[in-house]
Amino acid sequence: QVQLVESGGGLVQPGGSLRLSCAASGTIFGIYPMGWYRQAPGKQRDLVATITSGGNTNYADSVKGRFTISRDSAMNTVYLQMSRLNPEDTAVYQCNLDTRGRDYWGQGTQVTVSS
Repeated sequence: QVQLVESGGGLVQPGGSLRLSCAASGTIFGIYPMGWYRQAPGKQRDLVATITSGGNTNYADSVKGRFTISRDSAMNTVYLQMSRLNPEDTAVYQCNLDTRGRDYWGQGTQVTVSS
């Protein structure tokens, strides 16, 4: 059993910042890529950022320069630091763990950017 739990979402004004966290627990044999995805109402789920076990990162063009993905030294928690948020960033943000055998997903945390 593997569980991913996101936290840190909330309501923020345009231009504000939030940091999301995703804690992985359970039986995970190995270190795998993790990432953040988001889905707005009526929209498809899109990639936001990914990070490999070696620390290599990849970002969607829409968030480059504004968001930063990172993970702790134990590799069990991944973060998404979000800055200069705008209303288009409003979505449910989900954490993903890719073990190559299967994907694990968190329940998601709501981020709402509104004045």
